[in-house]
Amino acid sequence: MDTTKAAGGPSTRAPSLEDIERLATAAYADLPAEFRSLCGEIRFIVADFPDEEIMDAMELESEFDILGLFEGMPIGEMGVPITGAMANRILLYRRPILDYWAEHDETLEAIVRHVLIHEIGHHFGLSDDDMYGLEREAD
Repeated sequence: MDTTKAAGGPSTRAPSLEDIERLATAAYADLPAEFRSLCGEIRFIVADFPDEEIMDAMELESEFDILGLFEGMPIGEMGVPITGAMANRILLYRRPILDYWAEHDETLEAIVRHVLIHEIGHHFGLSDDDMYGLEREAD
């Protein structure tokens, strides 16, 4: 799968749900082993768009307003397992990611990796503001 944008040439097809999942799996596998071990069990799910429940809960104006979402219990809040609790999962939204990709000069791999790491940050209990601050400090 070529995930670079062809200059001046038509694309044969948009990356599929499975393509995005492969990119996310590869990005996760490339993270340091120590970091992955701290993540515990996380499921990755790729959907075209967030569902209505998420749209309402996040008060989104458009289904394109979100690239990914962490659902579950942040690592800092884990203690005694709750009976019937769902496994932690990271949702990646294909169409908003592709829309973002079309408007920026980043590779699709880089975008998926960024969204994945951002959502893992939520698993560690970091807020969006915390992560933006860390990104600013790293630059």
